[in-house]
Amino acid sequence: MTESSSGTQKHSETGVPAAPMGRRERKKAATRRAIADAALRLFLERGYDAVGIREIADAADVSTTTLFKHFPVKEALVFDEDAEQEARLLAAVRERPRGRSIPAALCEHALRHRLAAAEGDARFTAFSELVNNTPALRDYGQGMWLRHTSALARVIAEESGLPADDPACTALAHFALEAPRAAHGHDDPRQAVVRAFELLENGWQALGSADG
Repeated sequence: MTESSSGTQKHSETGVPAAPMGRRERKKAATRRAIADAALRLFLERGYDAVGIREIADAADVSTTTLFKHFPVKEALVFDEDAEQEARLLAAVRERPRGRSIPAALCEHALRHRLAAAEGDARFTAFSELVNNTPALRDYGQGMWLRHTSALARVIAEESGLPADDPACTALAHFALEAPRAAHGHDDPRQAVVRAFELLENGWQALGSADG
C-alpha cells in the first residue's frame, strides 16, 4: 500500500518532474506493482495468514522466485513502497525551498502524501485494519516506522548543523511521523495536522535552530 499511488508522472518535493525510467526499469516496476496489488487484494479478501506465497505469485502471473526477488519477506508485500516513502520523506527536508523551515516542509509533505493518500484511497481503512489486526504486519510496520524516524532525524540534524544524535532532532522526527497518524481520528484531519505542525514549528524555533 502506498502513500501516493496515482498513475501520474512523479515529481520531486520541489515540484520538478522526476527523471523518466528506462524500459527495463518500467517493466521491473510494473511487475513489482502487479505483485503487490495481487497480494493486497488477496490479503483483504481472505486475511494475511490465510494466503500463501505461491497463491500470490500465481495471481500476479510470476514465479515465486521472481516474487522473492522483489519482496524478500511476506510482510514486505504489504509495505511495498517502504524505500520510496522514506526517500520522499527525506527529500521533503533536503529539497525544501530556501527560507522554509523543516517543520513547515514536513507539514507540506504530510498533507501532500500521507493524508492525501488516506483521503483518496477507498482501501485505506481496510488496509489499516489488516495491519492493526495482524501481529506480523504490526511488528513489521513498527520496524519500518522506526527506520524512517532514525533516517529523518539524521537528515534533520545534517540540515540544522546539529549532532547526529541530537535529541531535539529525534523528537521532531518522531512527532512529524506520528502527527498524520494521530490526525485520522479528528473531524478535520488536515486542520489537525496543520495545528500539530504549528506547535512543532514554535518549539523548533524556540531552540534557535539554524535550519531554513
